[in-house]
Amino acid sequence: MNRLFTKYSLLLLLMTLLPLSVSAQKEVRKNIRKGNKEYNLQKFSEATPFYENAVKEAPNSKEANFNLGNTLYKKKEWDKSIEQYNHFISLEQEKPADASAGWHNIGNAMLQKKELQKSMEAYKMALRLNPEDEETRYNLAVVQKMIQDQEQQDQGEGDQEQQEQQNQDQSQDQQSQSPQNQQDQEKKAEQSEQPEQMSRDNARQLLQAIEQDEQQTQEKVQQIKAQEREEQAENNRRNNKNW
Repeated sequence: MNRLFTKYSLLLLLMTLLPLSVSAQKEVRKNIRKGNKEYNLQKFSEATPFYENAVKEAPNSKEANFNLGNTLYKKKEWDKSIEQYNHFISLEQEKPADASAGWHNIGNAMLQKKELQKSMEAYKMALRLNPEDEETRYNLAVVQKMIQDQEQQDQGEGDQEQQEQQNQDQSQDQQSQSPQNQQDQEKKAEQSEQPEQMSRDNARQLLQAIEQDEQQTQEKVQQIKAQEREEQAENNRRNNKNW
């Protein structure tokens, strides 16, 4: 008798809970439909509460979680959308293509956040689950090109900064020279020019000396010749006979 009563009580409990479960499912479907309607009208703020209510009523609803992630993405709430997509992926264990769509959307959200490496990894995960997804393949190629361009730009800026630093160091070295060092350098520069200047002066002096000696020699020669002419004339006068 007690056993029969227990079975009867359990059956009665199941019959009581069954309508509640069906009613909850209907409420979840109702919120999802309303959310979808607002989403299609691009009224994302209005769609959000419906999806949130659906997730609250049925936390394991794949559709409600995925659609809520899309709505948050449209509202540019990147971190919240990524969190929602991750929850969806944890629920979706049966359809790789659907899980791939979650990873694809995570890649998009990471790209919006300028986190290129994480975006690339998300797209790769999506392709592992759905290798035939050409849209994901295209997005992966785009983000890989962006990473390559960023690396080249960073390298170019690094080379430019290094060159600017070298120029700055050279300028500081020149400015750090004391006035005495500058005077010493100028003096050395003048001294390096002095031998050439002195040699020119010496050549001029030697030339003047030679010209002066030559003039004196010529004057002496003229004096000697004049004296010889006078002596010859005197001798001629002496030797001439008087008539």
